[in-house]
Amino acid sequence: MDVSGLSSNWKKLQATLKKGGASTTTAPATKKRRAAADPDSAHGTPKERRVPETDRAVTKTNKRKRMSSTGVDTADVAVPARRKSSAGSSAAALVSRTAKVNEGRSSTAELGKYVAMDCEMVGVGPHPDNDSVLARVSIVNFNGDQIYDSYVRPKEMVTDWRTHVSGIAPKHMVEARSLEEVQRDVADIMDGRILVGHAVSNDLDALLLGHPKRDIRDTSKHAAYRKIAGGGSPRLKVLAEEFLGLTIQEGAHSSVEDARATMALYRRDKDAFEREHLKKWPIRAAVESAEKGDGQKKKKKKKKQTRKR
Repeated sequence: MDVSGLSSNWKKLQATLKKGGASTTTAPATKKRRAAADPDSAHGTPKERRVPETDRAVTKTNKRKRMSSTGVDTADVAVPARRKSSAGSSAAALVSRTAKVNEGRSSTAELGKYVAMDCEMVGVGPHPDNDSVLARVSIVNFNGDQIYDSYVRPKEMVTDWRTHVSGIAPKHMVEARSLEEVQRDVADIMDGRILVGHAVSNDLDALLLGHPKRDIRDTSKHAAYRKIAGGGSPRLKVLAEEFLGLTIQEGAHSSVEDARATMALYRRDKDAFEREHLKKWPIRAAVESAEKGDGQKKKKKKKKQTRKR
């Protein structure tokens, strides 16, 4: 066909038809190739999405991150964690516990046989560096649970609150308890129990209370702990850092924290404490005196029997 005489519009139409014909002829071949490459699609079933190897690695990493956020990471389960020293971990657990300040007597914590006490003082009178009175008392049990905590209202005029050391400020006296109330509470807690403390005689003097020496365990007098101070009375802060790996008394002191550290020191060397204590207060003396008393009673009974005829 001679297309030289045709109009330009007709030429455009012919070109368009040729392109359409080419696409219609190649389409079936393309579909056949796709069907051959994917046999599942030929049967009308959906094709499974194939994930590249790099995407699979990313997916596994994301999955592990999600699991670790829930605390069930399989990687952590497979590799055992490093164990800390028993003394350090137990001491950290004792000191890290939280409790309500100025709570008074706890209604939930168990009392037990052993209690540790610590007090905070403030300065009074014209020589506040030398003259002190009680401003706070805290008591914990053998496990470090807070048994008692109370601010104490001083009866004398406070001339130095020692806030940077004691942590006590005038605002704490708003809800403070009277000395008499605190004395009753503390005496009731200590009654019949082993009292643990660091230079605990100072705390008892501030409370105007006494306690049987047989039932006191003082960490400042323990021979193994006094060696670090050259035979003298060691500081509680030094003992906690040396033997427990704990840092306490950074800035203002906390009587709760100090009581827990004191109990942790006692627990760390409990057997040695008791052996040392038995040398001063042997149990045999009490047993022998009891046996003598029983023997005297028996003798008296025998004499009464011989008098009868």
